[in-house]
Amino acid sequence: MRSRAAAYPLLAVLSWGAMFPILASALTWVDPLNLTTARYLLAAVILVGVLLLREGAGALRLGGRAVEVAVLGVVGFAGFNVLTNLALGHAAPQLVALFVATTPVITQLVRWVRDGVRPKPLLLALSLVALLGVGLVITRGSLAGLGQFGLGGLMMVGAVLGWAIYTHGASRFDGWSPLRYTTLTALTGTAAMLAASVFADGVGWQHAPAPADLVAVAPQLAYAVILGAVVAVLAWNTGVQRLGTANAALFMNLVPVTTFAVQIARGYRPVGIELAGVALTIAALVAANVATRARTAPAYQATAVADRVAVVDPVAVVNR
Repeated sequence: MRSRAAAYPLLAVLSWGAMFPILASALTWVDPLNLTTARYLLAAVILVGVLLLREGAGALRLGGRAVEVAVLGVVGFAGFNVLTNLALGHAAPQLVALFVATTPVITQLVRWVRDGVRPKPLLLALSLVALLGVGLVITRGSLAGLGQFGLGGLMMVGAVLGWAIYTHGASRFDGWSPLRYTTLTALTGTAAMLAASVFADGVGWQHAPAPADLVAVAPQLAYAVILGAVVAVLAWNTGVQRLGTANAALFMNLVPVTTFAVQIARGYRPVGIELAGVALTIAALVAANVATRARTAPAYQATAVADRVAVVDPVAVVNR
């Protein structure tokens, strides 16, 4: 059961890892904000159609949670995707992906702030080790490379924080299907992106893409919509619901591995210090998540002993 549930976040992170180089190639034709808006306008139409077919029109009701859904949609969908696309204009895809890998640790910090679930000092220490690994990739082992952090790095810090909040928020919608949560938050996030795009085009901060530009990026857009936005996000939210926030977030460590593999296949040749930084970051983040899961294990054991008659779902209990 657990291995079957793990397939969902695995599908999501592999799709996202390949997506960063793909989106980076599209930015030569379409501005980041317009690209993100076009992507999610198409994805939202697909998600709404699937939701109506599967759950009916009643699933579009917000059930008194309009503000929460709107905030999560803006922070998660709009915030993460817009900032990531903007960062791709200032940083290499593999660096952007490495920042995404810090999501598990950031998610734990979000849980600490929102739920009072305080992480162990070991987790904070491993977080610093992970950031050291990111620093090695950015600088290539030279202090002179610190200037490469720049605007792209700052954008990715905000993007990862937004996605961590969104991921944590998914765990608060137990009564909703992953499809419903994904669709309604996508709608609010897309509305925010559309408003921002119209404003940015109107004041001249960017230029609305011509039909020829959209045709030129049609393959990248198709991948980003179908796999990156619809399939991957649905799979991710399903994984969060079945495995819990902390366990699902562990899979984000595979994002930079996938991106580096794609970039190497495209001809990129990382230096040894970059690979060492990637390995250090991933090792620290895996260790942080193992420590987090070990901390929650006693709670499951106590619950299982107290309730032997009922059929207990260990994943649900661990992450309750």
